[in-house]
Amino acid sequence: MKKLKIFFDGSSHGNPGPSGIGIVVYDECGREVLEFSEYVGVKTNNEVEYLALIKALEIALKLGASEIALYSDSELIVKQMKGEYAVRDVKLKELYEKAVKLMEKIKINIIHISREENILADKLADKAASNNSPPVYNIM
Repeated sequence: MKKLKIFFDGSSHGNPGPSGIGIVVYDECGREVLEFSEYVGVKTNNEVEYLALIKALEIALKLGASEIALYSDSELIVKQMKGEYAVRDVKLKELYEKAVKLMEKIKINIIHISREENILADKLADKAASNNSPPVYNIM
């Protein structure tokens, strides 16, 4: 059984504006195994957070994880994924449904954290939003 800890974040320079996602993956011993960042176009703050979640789930599945703890500083995303908040926006509902389908394939625990606890994923997302570059994987 492969357990991972994944921190994810989205950054939008404007709302909507140029946006990027950042993801940091740790193994069960706390060692960083992967960093990912990607420019995702012009998106809203909430859209880009969902895109970061979806990419984090896709990465976890590609790495063969059986269980993941997901960490996000987006209270909205965490509460919507836990069913505590309804998803009313049409665009967000599509992204939410895509995330739910991915989450059905793996055991998930999603946790809300402060921005200060999500600094690396935030920096990766912000950098991606600042430069329209292709996805970057840094495997440790």
